[in-house]
Amino acid sequence: MKLDRVIRIALTIAILVVFVIATGALLFVTESALNIWDRLAKGPPALLYAYIGVMSAIVILALVLIWRLVIRRKIKPSKPASAKPLSREDIESRLLEAESAGIDVSHAQAELQELAGRRESGAIHLCFFGEVSTGKSSLIKALVPKADVKIDVVGGSTDDIHHYRWRNESGAEILLTDVPGTGGHDEGFDEMALEEARRSHVVMFVCDSDLTRTETDSVRHLLALGKPMVLVMNKADRFNVDEQASLMHRLLARLEDIGGTVTRDRVVAVSAGGEVDVVERRDDGSEIQTRRQRSADIGVLVVAINHLLEDGEQPLDALRDRAVFQLAADKLADAEAIYRKQRSEQIIRNSTRKAIVGSLAAVSPGTDILIQGYIGTTMTQELCKLYGAVPRDLDVEEFLTLSQSRVGRALPLSLAVAGNGLKAFPGIGTVAGGLVHAVAYGLIFDALGRSLVLTLTKHGELVPEKAAQEFEEGINEHLEAGVRHVAKMALEEKPSRE
Repeated sequence: MKLDRVIRIALTIAILVVFVIATGALLFVTESALNIWDRLAKGPPALLYAYIGVMSAIVILALVLIWRLVIRRKIKPSKPASAKPLSREDIESRLLEAESAGIDVSHAQAELQELAGRRESGAIHLCFFGEVSTGKSSLIKALVPKADVKIDVVGGSTDDIHHYRWRNESGAEILLTDVPGTGGHDEGFDEMALEEARRSHVVMFVCDSDLTRTETDSVRHLLALGKPMVLVMNKADRFNVDEQASLMHRLLARLEDIGGTVTRDRVVAVSAGGEVDVVERRDDGSEIQTRRQRSADIGVLVVAINHLLEDGEQPLDALRDRAVFQLAADKLADAEAIYRKQRSEQIIRNSTRKAIVGSLAAVSPGTDILIQGYIGTTMTQELCKLYGAVPRDLDVEEFLTLSQSRVGRALPLSLAVAGNGLKAFPGIGTVAGGLVHAVAYGLIFDALGRSLVLTLTKHGELVPEKAAQEFEEGINEHLEAGVRHVAKMALEEKPSRE
């Protein structure tokens, strides 16, 4: 109890002392301010205004420094955050900005040029999409009998994109596009077909029975493009009337489960005809295999196409343009990612070389730490700027501090890896300790930069804790990956230091 009383008395005295000091400081500041104001008021007005201007500048500078150090600034998003569709002005503005930064925008510009050409032609583009051997090419052959369409009864005959012109009864020019079927033998056909579907006005998805899981996923992706779709069940002549009705009911149910807005009149059953292998039995009991021509039955498909084109509520050009603008934006984003990867490699390589030179040039204990700290700060800021992040200065300092605490545990491993890396070069023999340390520092900087790029790619901003964790978790992998080229850098710099 006595001890508790003593503590309370001590706290009371401390509070009184703080109060007296604070009151005295306030009175002193107030008296000084009033004295200065009186003197300025009695002096020339120019002196008063100059004093107020200097004090205002000091206050603004202090606020700016506090903002830079304390407030975390958000990155500038590379893509519009809102759900507003891209316009031509949006994508062209982004292309100009990217091109001025040195990014290859040729693929994105090619999409806009292709769109301009299609607009000028005035044709309606229908893209036939579907899995291999569902009969896309046969349907086009039935719609355009004079078209030279290669049809292989084994399936998968379309290995490139082909366009065929067709005019309906009203005289409208329609361009039928046959794309490689999904599930084909050549890699990359799925993406090629999907891009062409985005360039078209209408997508015709062809199946030959109930939708498989793969076909369901394809339909879901196509519906996400936001353009009209006609679901065509080909080879309907294989089923009787009841079976056809059951299949059509299931297809409509599939579309409803997916969440699509395809109306009932845009789900049709047709038969593209074509040749079929049949076995004939002769009078003598022998059998022969012959090929017969099946008649096509595509009238309901033609009707669905005509109704869709006559529907004034569907702005086909606007929907097509919107999808192409997004396709161009996606290709621009891919180009930006490639540019960032190449540029980040260059920044990391330059910083690693500077770290090696700084380690070799250090003449006294402690100077290498100052040099490496400056290089690390510069590299971090350059990488953040490349990825559109604008971190606080405190974030950069915290990231480097946290990473430095991990470096202490990784340094022995770095030294061992550096020694082994140098031994891989013939003629090295006994390597000086300074060179080994230089390679070790280079390896650490290489790993630090790569972990930071990984964090910026995943999170879009510099989060010190996560970036330092990425560095610690990936240090071994990054050391092994960078040992050869870092050791080569050190050997190239060593002769110039001797």
